[in-house]
Amino acid sequence: MAAENVLAQLGAMIASGGIQVVDCTGVLGPDTPLLKLPPDFAKDTPPIKIHRISEYDKDGPFWAWNWLELGEHSGTHFDAPHHWITGKDYADGYTDTLPVQRLVAPVNVLDFSKECSADPDFLLTIDHVKAWEAKHGPIGKGEWVVLRSDWDSRSHDENLFLNANETGPHTPGPTAEVIQYLIDKGIVGWGSQCIGTDAGQAGGMNPPFPAHNLLHKNNCYGLASLANLSKLPPKGAILIAAPLKIQHGTGSPIRALALVPRT
Repeated sequence: MAAENVLAQLGAMIASGGIQVVDCTGVLGPDTPLLKLPPDFAKDTPPIKIHRISEYDKDGPFWAWNWLELGEHSGTHFDAPHHWITGKDYADGYTDTLPVQRLVAPVNVLDFSKECSADPDFLLTIDHVKAWEAKHGPIGKGEWVVLRSDWDSRSHDENLFLNANETGPHTPGPTAEVIQYLIDKGIVGWGSQCIGTDAGQAGGMNPPFPAHNLLHKNNCYGLASLANLSKLPPKGAILIAAPLKIQHGTGSPIRALALVPRT
């Protein structure tokens, strides 16, 4: 089938509602949970602030608009390769240089929400992924892979979302072996519903923070704080995850959207 026919049919299906557009994004504002780092280790992202410029008043009689203070890696966001030291040498590893063709791709939704609910330190293993593939089909080259943990149900409360205590944060994520397995398959990137792409206890893994370390070492992307993955099928959806074109940006808040066949 010719590409123009495919696009025409896709457009018609979206317009008619046969394909549903699912918002996989959390609200970005002053109450959005943000990563907390040990103060003796690194500097934190400042809180998000939304400042009003005008709202149909003396500062702008016919319009309303705001200006923002926020970090690149705030809320539902995109990690570019330059976010991590292992990806620092990629010329196309910034948000303004990356190839946009890779940002729109089929998405594999690995649902381990029950396991994550039972164990906040749940780690996704190769056995988990291979069992999922045996049931739903192989993960392909150039595709997104995301872990459905339903952690977005905690996003109304930063303490609940970060789930940290004296031993550090306790949130689910992948093992290093899983990330390497997916990279070897040629994925475009990995996503999580938690504050970052790694598990909360990933600092003690080998290598430390393997999702960050290995993804960006291989010029792959990360997505964090995704929402509404429960509305996506295991396979068959298309994920659009486009960062702002920030000059030399290491990441960006995004509006992650999924195209899902309506059943």
